[in-house]
Amino acid sequence: MSDSDTRGPRDALPIALIALMRGVVEREASPAVWQALMQSTSRIRDHVAVIGLELMLDEAEGFAYLRQRPEIEGEDPLPRLVPRRQLSYSVSLLLALLRRRLAETDASNGDTQLVLTRDEIHDLVRHFSRQTSNEAKQADKLDRDIDRIVQLGFLRAIKRGGDTFEIRRVLAAFVNAQWLSEFDQRLAAYAVDTRSKQELAEDA
Repeated sequence: MSDSDTRGPRDALPIALIALMRGVVEREASPAVWQALMQSTSRIRDHVAVIGLELMLDEAEGFAYLRQRPEIEGEDPLPRLVPRRQLSYSVSLLLALLRRRLAETDASNGDTQLVLTRDEIHDLVRHFSRQTSNEAKQADKLDRDIDRIVQLGFLRAIKRGGDTFEIRRVLAAFVNAQWLSEFDQRLAAYAVDTRSKQELAEDA
């Protein structure tokens, strides 16, 4: 009898754990991994808790990921496994606008997939951009911000050439109501600063 004849079904735990260590797991993108995750949810929580992580699972939206467990008062903190990402203002602005667009789509028609072209994303940001004589340079900067958000996993290019993108629903977990509220305050200050500079330029 060969080794292959004696093998049983593969344990679901390592399949799900490895996928989670690599990043976000989505039901639609990886149905087999999602099934493995559903079969071993409680075991995953126990395993990752040992190294200071916790499983964030949204069955309704169909995604899961690992995040650093909040520090517990009185306990020595563990080294961070999930790095904090410092985002530029322009990337934060684009994330906020994409999150709002996702919320508007959910409220209006409930589509599970929201797809935007690169030009449509540029239009979202144009209203908040400072006027400049070098529009090509500004567009290149926005394209770099889009690429950055793709790297972060909140946008997925769905057509060759990277001109059409799906907003991944996991964005809703990272950009929540509190994040948007805090960003709104920064955005208001930014708008006042922009108007002041424009008025000074007109008076000069």
